[in-house]
Amino acid sequence: MKNAKLAHKSNPQHQTIVKLTDTVAIGGKELIVIGGPCTVESREQMEIIANTLQPSIQALRGGVYKPRTSPYAFQGMGEAGLEILTAVRSRYNLPVVTEVMAISQIEAIATHADMLQVGSRNMQNFDLLKELGQAGKPILLKRGLAATIEEFVMAGEYILSHGNPDVVLCERGIRSFDNYTRNVLDLGAVAALKQITHLPVIVDPSHAVGRRELVAPVARAAIACGADGLIIECHPVPEKSVSDAQQALSLEEMVALVASIKPIAVAVGRCVPEKTIEKTGVDVKSTPIYLPVAS
Repeated sequence: MKNAKLAHKSNPQHQTIVKLTDTVAIGGKELIVIGGPCTVESREQMEIIANTLQPSIQALRGGVYKPRTSPYAFQGMGEAGLEILTAVRSRYNLPVVTEVMAISQIEAIATHADMLQVGSRNMQNFDLLKELGQAGKPILLKRGLAATIEEFVMAGEYILSHGNPDVVLCERGIRSFDNYTRNVLDLGAVAALKQITHLPVIVDPSHAVGRRELVAPVARAAIACGADGLIIECHPVPEKSVSDAQQALSLEEMVALVASIKPIAVAVGRCVPEKTIEKTGVDVKSTPIYLPVAS
C-alpha cells in the first residue's frame, strides 16, 4: 500500500480526528454513535427518533437519496428529506449524516448535512470521490461490497488527494457464499485499518449482519477491536420501515445497545460521551408517525 501517501500512518501516535461540529468528533478517546433510520420518511418520524435518542447518540443518520437494487423501490424523499434533516438538526442539536450518490447532489447535501456518506456501491466512483475532495465537509466512506482493504484505502486516498483531509472509513461487511447474514463483518479489517492508516474507522453492524438480533453483539465486538464508533439503523416501528426493516432496531433496543458498549469502551481505553439534555417538549407517545408507501 505504498501509494497511499496521504492515508498512510507515519507513526503509532499518528491519528486524525475528524470534527463534525465543535463538540462532536471522530477519532479521539470518545466514541461516536450515529443512529437513525435507513430512510427519512417524515418529519414526525425524525422528531421521534431525535427526541428519544438525543441523550444516547452523537449524530443522526437518515437517507434522502437511496440506492436501491430495484428501480421500483422507494428512492428517498430527496430535497424534502434534506429540509427535514435540517429542521431536526437545528431543534435537537444533532449533526446529520446522509448519503450522496451523484456529483449533482453534493452542493445541496453539503448545505444541509454535517457529513456526506459514500455508500458501498459508490466506493470506486472515482469522479464522485474527486469532487468530494472539494466538498468542504467530512466524508464517511463505506467499504465496497467486495473491495479489498487496499482498494478501500486507495478510495479514501482519492478524497484526500483532492484536498479533503476529513475522511472516515466505515467497515460494513463484504459479500461471501454464506447467506445467513447479509454480509460478513470483517473486524480483522478494522484492526488492520487502524494500524495502516491514521484515518478514523467506524463500523456499520446493521448492513453487515442484516438481522436485528445480531446487531448488538457485533457492535460490541467492533468497539472491542478498536473501532472509533458505530453507525446503526433504528426506527420507531422497525417492522414498518420503508427499507431494510429486518435489520432496524427499535429505539428502545438502540438505547440499550449504547448502554451496553460503555463498559467495553472503558476496557479498551475509550469512553462513550455523557450528555446533559434539555427536554424539547415533544410528546413522543402522542406524535403520529407517517409512513409513506412506495408506489
